[in-house]
Amino acid sequence: MKRITPALISILLIISVAPIAKSQKLSPEEQRIVNYIDAHKDEAIALLERVVNIESATQNTAGVKQVGQAFKSEFEKIGLTARWIDMPPEMNRGGHLLAENANANARGKRILLLGHIDTVLQGEHWRRAGKIAFGAGTSDMKGGDVVLLYALKALADAGVLKDLHIIVMLTGDEEAAGRPVEISRGDMIAAAKRSDLALSFEGARGNDATVGRRGSSSWTLEVNGKTGHSSQIFKQQMGAGAILEASRILDKFYEEFHASKTVTFNPSLFVGGTEATVTGSGGNATGKTNVVPAKVIVRGDLRFANEAEKEAARAKMRAIVAANLPQTSAKITFEDGIPAMAPTEANYAILNQLSQVSEDLGLGKVGTVDPADRGAGDIAYVSNLIPGLDGLGADGGGAHAPGESVNLESRPALTKRAAILIYRLARQ
Repeated sequence: MKRITPALISILLIISVAPIAKSQKLSPEEQRIVNYIDAHKDEAIALLERVVNIESATQNTAGVKQVGQAFKSEFEKIGLTARWIDMPPEMNRGGHLLAENANANARGKRILLLGHIDTVLQGEHWRRAGKIAFGAGTSDMKGGDVVLLYALKALADAGVLKDLHIIVMLTGDEEAAGRPVEISRGDMIAAAKRSDLALSFEGARGNDATVGRRGSSSWTLEVNGKTGHSSQIFKQQMGAGAILEASRILDKFYEEFHASKTVTFNPSLFVGGTEATVTGSGGNATGKTNVVPAKVIVRGDLRFANEAEKEAARAKMRAIVAANLPQTSAKITFEDGIPAMAPTEANYAILNQLSQVSEDLGLGKVGTVDPADRGAGDIAYVSNLIPGLDGLGADGGGAHAPGESVNLESRPALTKRAAILIYRLARQ
């Protein structure tokens, strides 16, 4: 039998009084919120499994709507008014879910809660291995949507949701926003103009949250060269060919940006040969080893911390593209995507309130994720209008790749953290 030392006694005393200290920092309503989340954690996992098993890649409009209907029903059960917003057919996007408890008598902050129900990939259904579950959307971000939902369910059970001013928007195309964004994000922007702050439920990083995110835009590089017998390559009349010129350009992009902390470029699709065409996210090419290639098309993205950085990077890329190898020509075009979310003082103020909530729950202080380590997100479309905080959703890994996962054990704590933050913000 082990001897009980004074140090061990101290540890046992700390453990024994910790729950009492925690409960003293929570109001009776907040404690009821916590209790509800603990009591319904298995129910939340069951809902997550159900919606993960509905395939909803962005262009799978029927699947996106089916997931939206599942959440619509859940929001209506707790008294929110919910409606599905269709996008124009030519946009090939499923639409968005808007749920609202617009209490005109609410005195506190009006809060916009953001999520998305589409995924990048599909075909990977729910699979559980202990505390980890795998499947498309488990963490990005159907897991976050369920955190959002059960935070509101807990508020409803405590009898306080009816007194809050809440708007929920779950977009159906966050992973590839429909064009034009003036339409696909018009309802979100309108909701932001009726709100005081935004909370987004993209994936959490442990106990950290996100005060800023990089922006994202796309680019297309088109390269042309002379074609003919490969024995003539590099000679004055033939030149270097399109593939070598495209390779030169990409290598120069790499030299320019690979050491940057905030500016990155990603050539995601490269199609080249004697002939080359690109349609959507795929392409076709033909070519023989004894023929100099005449055509290359490359598509990719550019990520940046702010608009000035984006424009400076584009200028450098244009200059690189213009310095062509012999007998080749090239052009690059850019398309705006999601803007950057600046890490403002107002965002940090919300983070500090979240950190206090976390400490009151006995979960420790909340840190922040470096904006350079976060991709683009929907909250950036409204971050110029109202302050906000992101990264309040599920904790997992492998987003945008096979094997995406979520940590099921961390979900109740993150849901409590979000629910009490909403409750306190809405009463200020």
